[in-house]
Amino acid sequence: MERIESTVETDSDGERLDRFLASSRPDVSRSAIQREIREGRVLVSDVVVQRVSHRLRAGDVVLWSLPSLPILQPAAIPLSILYEDEALVALDKPAGLVVHPGAGSRETTLVEGLLATRDLPASDDLARPGIVHRLDKATSGVIIVAKTRAALEFLQRQFADRAVVKSYLAVVDGRVEEDEGTIDTPIGRDPTRPSRMTVHARGRSAQAEFQVLDRLPGRSLLCVRPRTGRTHQIRVQLRYIGHPVVGDEIYGGGATADRMFLHAWRLAVRHPETGKELRLEAPIPGEFPVYPYEELPWSRIPDRA
Repeated sequence: MERIESTVETDSDGERLDRFLASSRPDVSRSAIQREIREGRVLVSDVVVQRVSHRLRAGDVVLWSLPSLPILQPAAIPLSILYEDEALVALDKPAGLVVHPGAGSRETTLVEGLLATRDLPASDDLARPGIVHRLDKATSGVIIVAKTRAALEFLQRQFADRAVVKSYLAVVDGRVEEDEGTIDTPIGRDPTRPSRMTVHARGRSAQAEFQVLDRLPGRSLLCVRPRTGRTHQIRVQLRYIGHPVVGDEIYGGGATADRMFLHAWRLAVRHPETGKELRLEAPIPGEFPVYPYEELPWSRIPDRA
């Protein structure tokens, strides 16, 4: 962990926090800097500031705890490929596999497994080549990775514009009484525990729809379709409504399990080269309840403007 401390001079009075940090570390991308701010790693005069547009004042002391950049080490690991062509590769990520290197972790990641046999395009974050979205370590299911720069930019725009459809399966604690519903809550870093997310008024807007597929003894099987892609969104929002994901060691309730019961089941995107809808589906893990999943209809992706 690298600690950078700077005092704001008069000529930087009124400057945005992200721009100030970018000027002090031009080797780090703006998007990476903004992520560091949102994740609570920047203090201004001893106060955590998570708004990238925060305006600095002369005399402010800015302290930035910058994680050391991880080194990618390609290594052959078992990978379950769902679809692949020249533009992209889609995989069924198992629970327990980390998507990309990060601070404090040195286990082989999905990205490093792909790099053992494939070239991936560089992104703003050097540790995330080809990555357009991510899944938590404990979450299984569909993840898509770009293999060309053009595909990377095309897919990143789709996710940013919410032009993709994601369907997750979740087994949660308790009986969910509503057959379906929408969860609309702001989500942001927990001020008291920056490694966790929580629902609070200053968070970013987050919405997800859910449908109860089955009610089991003490549990419910849900299909969840997030409209936004906030960090830990589904886990945080299900806990918020009183039904945390079974096996979730961070946001879970009293139930214990051998894994977290959250599975990225289906993903629909437009192909970066053809523009046609590409439907990707990961097999249902054997630990999940028996249910006629194949009878559930696909949700269509939004029409292009």
